Amino acid sequence: MKKVDLVEAIAEEAGLTKADATKAFDATFKVIKNALANGDKVPVAGFGTFAVSERAARDGRNPRTGETVTIPARNAVTFKAGSALKDAVN
Repeated sequence: MKKVDLVEAIAEEAGLTKADATKAFDATFKVIKNALANGDKVPVAGFGTFAVSERAARDGRNPRTGETVTIPARNAVTFKAGSALKDAVN
């Protein structure tokens, strides 16, 4: 499902115009992005939790040359599905 399809579905479900649904969609994900950038968790009841986890630096290998390279530490966005979402999918 593309963003356009999702916005159309939101507009239909909520009785909004596509322009208003697009604004709501963009605002929602902007708020989630800003919260994650500040290191906060974002729980969405009945859906799941977005969080940031720290990945430690580690050694890896270049598959072409076999040379050992250091992969730097970084932050990664994680998502843990809630039980209601898991039940809906299964």
